[in-house]
Amino acid sequence: MTSTPSPTLHHIGITVDTLELMVKFYTEVLNLDVLTRFSVGDEAFATAVDIPDAHAEFVHLDTGNGRLELVSYTPSDTHQTADELNVSGTTHIGVAVEDIDEVYTSLPDTVETVSSPQTTDTGTRVCFLRDPESNLVELLSV
Repeated sequence: MTSTPSPTLHHIGITVDTLELMVKFYTEVLNLDVLTRFSVGDEAFATAVDIPDAHAEFVHLDTGNGRLELVSYTPSDTHQTADELNVSGTTHIGVAVEDIDEVYTSLPDTVETVSSPQTTDTGTRVCFLRDPESNLVELLSV
């Protein structure tokens, strides 16, 4: 009997409106490196994403154990899901940092913070902020 290898996480994707603004945030504020940039817009892609005439620009960022994929679609849609953490369907990105207090105090004034660093009952220090398009980002240090 052949064993099937376990799947591994390749990337987490976020659809964005302003690709370069978002790349700047994740590279300059969270220090993620750009791995690759590419675009896709053929009929097979439009069929796969079920969006007629879809074209998309992609940027993959290195998270250490996977990739954060930022993607901007044409045509685009501005419908957003709920942004409160306790609402089903809400998403957030968790980024582990060595010194959460140092990272928090070095955030530019333009970054919207949801909370200052807090120590949970598990001993993990966490805080939440929003990227330029209001996606929730959790910073944590264990």
